[in-house]
Amino acid sequence: MTEIVSLGSINIDRVHRVTKSTLTDLHANFEWFPESGDTVAVAETPAEFGDLPTTRFHGGKGANQAVAAAAAQAESMLLGKVGSDHADFDVLNTLRQSGVRVDQVGVTSAETGTAHVFVTDDGENRIVVHAGANESVDSTYISEQYEAIQAAEYLLVQNEIPIAPVCDLLQTLATAESRPTVIVDPAPVAGVERVFDCRAVDIVTPNERECERLRGALEAFDGTVIHTRGGNPVHVDNGTQFSVDPPDLPPVDTTGAGDTFTGFLGGRLAQGDSLREAVESATVAGALSIQEAGARGAIPPYSAVQAWRAAE
Repeated sequence: MTEIVSLGSINIDRVHRVTKSTLTDLHANFEWFPESGDTVAVAETPAEFGDLPTTRFHGGKGANQAVAAAAAQAESMLLGKVGSDHADFDVLNTLRQSGVRVDQVGVTSAETGTAHVFVTDDGENRIVVHAGANESVDSTYISEQYEAIQAAEYLLVQNEIPIAPVCDLLQTLATAESRPTVIVDPAPVAGVERVFDCRAVDIVTPNERECERLRGALEAFDGTVIHTRGGNPVHVDNGTQFSVDPPDLPPVDTTGAGDTFTGFLGGRLAQGDSLREAVESATVAGALSIQEAGARGAIPPYSAVQAWRAAE
């Protein structure tokens, strides 16, 4: 049995360090350009993005969370699709080296998904995603993976692959005799509301802006809500309520902090930690991850999280 299955996106991140002036221009040129902490999906990447200074990293919310779960010492499997260009970017081999099982990742003729990540001097980020191969994660592919998904202890789901087949999967799991605990990271937020109608969803991990936009859906949701709030305390509501204070660390790049949190959360729950213990470890892991640039390479090992918590 695989402890964690992450069903989601696999991207190449193109990170742009930008000034506030550049952001003002981007907002003026593209009315859909995301606000701080937001992710927006686009059908076509604007040519203007290619003129910006760029550093390339591996990313994708599904892949990032699978790596974070492995870093939290869980057995981790990634499901999703890459393009035929994946070897050019060493996508799958890098994931294997991070301890993630990728033998069921599909390959399609489209290009591997791309995320343009705009990072300002204060470490805040805005993300524009072009789905590419992620768009090919359809009902046929998911059905082929159903046995592995149903047998997992925890299933991590995000919103960077088509939502309809994911909802179909969740509805099927809701009627299964046994199923994984389902953790949903509701990002990007557009169109994700329908996931909250799926009875199989157990835990959701929205950030501040997602909470604002999903207020009605969250109020109606009867599972566990874990509200991450940047440098403010993480708030947990699972019938009872508690909060966890994050380490006070100045951010270099907040990209992937939410993925680190969610992957670590699932990973530590799979290792038998209580919800509070898992949230505390995930909170420290998320805070440590903002000390380096990039989403994936900044994910700390569990030993670093343990050391930080022991020193508090």
